[in-house]
Amino acid sequence: MQAERTPIAPLLAQASFDPERIEKLAAAYEEAWRKIEQSGSVFASPRYRRVAREIVARRIIDMAQLGEIKTDQLADDAVSYLAQTYT
Repeated sequence: MQAERTPIAPLLAQASFDPERIEKLAAAYEEAWRKIEQSGSVFASPRYRRVAREIVARRIIDMAQLGEIKTDQLADDAVSYLAQTYT
């Protein structure tokens, strides 16, 4: 299950963030995915999970590159982005 929880790691390796920021982004990713799973969203189903997780990871990284630094804001934005863009 741990391998499934780290699709953000390869994407972070391609970006230039300091170790503290990487920890915050990983925490935002985990929080966003937890919210998606708890909501019962179709994106948490096995059929969509892999793609949805990558979309969430990419959104968090994109927003961080634009200057967002708050973990909860990054997580909430990623969840909203997924729901609004792909439903």
